[in-house]
Amino acid sequence: TQREMAVMRRVETASKNPDSHFFAFGSRAFEAFATTFFAASSTRCDFAGNCWRKLSIVCLASNQLSRAISMSIFPIQADSIPPAMDGRDVLACAMTGSGKTAAFLLPILHRMLGKPREGKHTRALILSPTRELAIQTVEELNALGVHTPLSAAAIIGGVGMGPQEHAFRCGVDILVATPGRLLDHFRMPYAKLDKLEYLVLDEADRMLDMGFLPDIRRVLRHI
Repeated sequence: TQREMAVMRRVETASKNPDSHFFAFGSRAFEAFATTFFAASSTRCDFAGNCWRKLSIVCLASNQLSRAISMSIFPIQADSIPPAMDGRDVLACAMTGSGKTAAFLLPILHRMLGKPREGKHTRALILSPTRELAIQTVEELNALGVHTPLSAAAIIGGVGMGPQEHAFRCGVDILVATPGRLLDHFRMPYAKLDKLEYLVLDEADRMLDMGFLPDIRRVLRHI
């Protein structure tokens, strides 16, 4: 369909830029494309033993990750975390509640800690369809990165723009934003994401269903 092709074109464009990485995670619309971006099934056999250990060492979130290691690894995590850690673009699909958020947050934390930023600029943008999902993502990010120096902020409607402006000016590492409120900030000179390294479309199919494609395209012009 037209919406799926639009996402595919963005994925192809992102793939040509070695300095940026693109993640699109959805729950319904991308089944036909998932196998194109997942790693081979052979990566699952050593995932729990090797990949989790690497993440636990780099992220330093010992309490959170030790609990994760003791639980079953969700397929979305087994398939998408290894290529994401390698710096590949990922387009993934899984049911709600299947570990999608950790599947894209952990590789981003891993790679950010392995390459400290220079200067004050935001390195990752996560677009979410609703303010509730954005808040949940920031909460999970803060839990996973509790023992790291990485910072995050939610850019959402329904609250004052002052603290959000401060997040832009201070250059938090990760912004989790709804498209509409992010575009409101882009009208101001302080809102710059020209050094972005990671872009995530969380619940991408839902955003397209809700008619966010024009807003997403406008956001992409600023990064």
